[in-house]
Amino acid sequence: MKHPHDSQCQEILKDLNDYIDGDLDSDLCNVLESHLESCSDCQIVLKTLEKTIEICQQDCESIILPAEMRQRLFNRLGLEEDANQNR
Repeated sequence: MKHPHDSQCQEILKDLNDYIDGDLDSDLCNVLESHLESCSDCQIVLKTLEKTIEICQQDCESIILPAEMRQRLFNRLGLEEDANQNR
């Protein structure tokens, strides 16, 4: 069985990060919040994403990436790593 909000959910999910960051314009924010009121699947996605962000913010200082992984990440993002910040 197909989820009754499927196409709308896909649009909502595209805007979820901006919503969490507070970067969504008020009209889209209202649409998203209205959808969330009636869609338990999207509520779960939102709560999971918020919890993931919270955990990452709490633990980010204790995470040490292996040098090779860190370099691949920086390369993928097109960034240069400051030699003084190597961990």
